[in-house]
Amino acid sequence: MSLCILAAIVFWLFNAFNKNYSANIKFPIKFEFDGEKYIPADHLPQNVNVNVNGIGWEIFWNHIGWKTPQIILPLEQPADIKKIVASTLVPVVASQIGNLKVNFIVTDTLRIKIDRKISKRFKLYADVSNIEFNDGFGRVSPVVILPDSVLLEGPESHVRNIKDSIVLSVSANNVNENFRYEADILFEGSEFVKRDPSIAQVMFDVGTVQVISKKMRVGAEKNLLTSLPDSLTVKFQVPSKRVEEFESHFKEIQLKVIQIKTDGSKTLTSKILNLPSYAELVDIDSVRKVGKPNL
Repeated sequence: MSLCILAAIVFWLFNAFNKNYSANIKFPIKFEFDGEKYIPADHLPQNVNVNVNGIGWEIFWNHIGWKTPQIILPLEQPADIKKIVASTLVPVVASQIGNLKVNFIVTDTLRIKIDRKISKRFKLYADVSNIEFNDGFGRVSPVVILPDSVLLEGPESHVRNIKDSIVLSVSANNVNENFRYEADILFEGSEFVKRDPSIAQVMFDVGTVQVISKKMRVGAEKNLLTSLPDSLTVKFQVPSKRVEEFESHFKEIQLKVIQIKTDGSKTLTSKILNLPSYAELVDIDSVRKVGKPNL
């Protein structure tokens, strides 16, 4: 009895699969272009959904992905193409899917972003403002980055989006000894860009430091002199072993107040000049007007 049922099922399947059916099938796609000159600037579509007609067996094997062919889409000038509409895909797909017949393209539009490939070298800098030291400790040497530059090769839009340099983000807590950190060279769109190298070493010496507070005379543009206080309190962080050297050099350090325009308004900001490389600005009084400026 069971053999009869099995035979009936097999007969029904063979009979059913030999009929014509329509179905939606996702075909993997590959964009073909000159990889020496062009490169994707964003993730490219991985498949195209097509409504096809064909023998049941063909539909079945393609639907489960066993015999599904990859659709090759040739692009002669890929940087000039931003989208591929469904109607233009019909003849390309039809020529690559064997005995299946294209009824229509279900996927409305394929959006792509492929740029010209360019290369450029950029200087590396490190943002160490997020490093927290143990009490009484701090950075006592200049920051060293090895290597100090990176060669980028990738989509023109991403590479040209970088202005002049790349800033490495560095963070750590409870630092009380000489510092070494492997920083990933990251920026917007970096996943599409080849970086040589992809990481850089950020290093500096750590030692005991002292915070020195000073009253500094304010220097400013002529039209601001009467509107500012005579002096501001400024705090510097200095390596303990160089405090005496800092004191002897202090007379050369200058405090300037300048007026800058931001978003249509004028703002006063402070600037320290001639600060030794081993010293670090910790804090400075905010600049407030105390009278009317000279006109």
